[in-house]
Amino acid sequence: MTQAPRVSRVLDRPAEPGTRTVSPAERTARRRTLLEWIAVHALGVAAALFFVLPFVFVFLTSLMSDTQALSRDLIPHTWEWGNYKKVFDTPGFLTWWKNTLLYAGAGTVLTVVSSIPVAYALAKFRFRGRNLSLMLVISMMMLPPQVVIIPMYLFWAKQLDLSGTLWPLIIPMAFGDAFSIFLLRQFLMTIPNEYLDAAKVDGCGDLRTLLKIVLPMARPGIAAVALFQFFYAWNDYFGPQIYASENPGAWTLSYGLESFKGAHHTDWNLTMAATVLVMAPVILVFFFAQKAFVEGVTLTGVKG
Repeated sequence: MTQAPRVSRVLDRPAEPGTRTVSPAERTARRRTLLEWIAVHALGVAAALFFVLPFVFVFLTSLMSDTQALSRDLIPHTWEWGNYKKVFDTPGFLTWWKNTLLYAGAGTVLTVVSSIPVAYALAKFRFRGRNLSLMLVISMMMLPPQVVIIPMYLFWAKQLDLSGTLWPLIIPMAFGDAFSIFLLRQFLMTIPNEYLDAAKVDGCGDLRTLLKIVLPMARPGIAAVALFQFFYAWNDYFGPQIYASENPGAWTLSYGLESFKGAHHTDWNLTMAATVLVMAPVILVFFFAQKAFVEGVTLTGVKG
């Protein structure tokens, strides 16, 4: 019976000196900030789940048995890690890996090396026809590859007899890529000309200025271009289908996966395991290089 009067005396006690009371307006503002934080993060979590759940489904299915993969189960009863070994033991799968690494690796290096000088010239040099050259580069970006595939195929297959190989896809990358040139040019435009002028005052020529000054400052843009080109070559299906379809020894993972799916159309667990092995390198490369990639893409449109 004496508990209620004691609580009322505590509540009626005036605030101690130095303590700050929170006004109703401040409570409302804090509550509104908390609700906004919850709403924003809830949308972010929902969007993340929207993109992640398909990968989780593919991964879980790849670890199921043959019969369970055809059922409605979402979680494997037994984790069949041997499915990945069966995929690796498939004849030609390691060859597809090697061909894809050659295509993506060599193509990325050739594209970056050949695109940097052109982008540097378009960004920092003043010469007659500079704007026209830039317009030609942009127009090449708008040209679908299907438009020129017939004359290109006749040239590489009939004139040079390189059909059944990946060289018709790798060699053209040594002559630059329109998208890579444009992206690098936009990034190089953000580098102040004062750095280049100071290097030339110290006696550096154009080539040395490019190698010693421009390239170290352009690493984020170069990383973004390299990743774009690597992802394109790794996932390319159209090019290998045109030039290498007649030779299984020159197939890449993207084209070989279609053949694997046709041979194992009822073995969804093996098909999903092969899909995981094809996606894994791309995901790992982006995971470890995402900082440079995002920075390079963000800074390419600052000045132009």
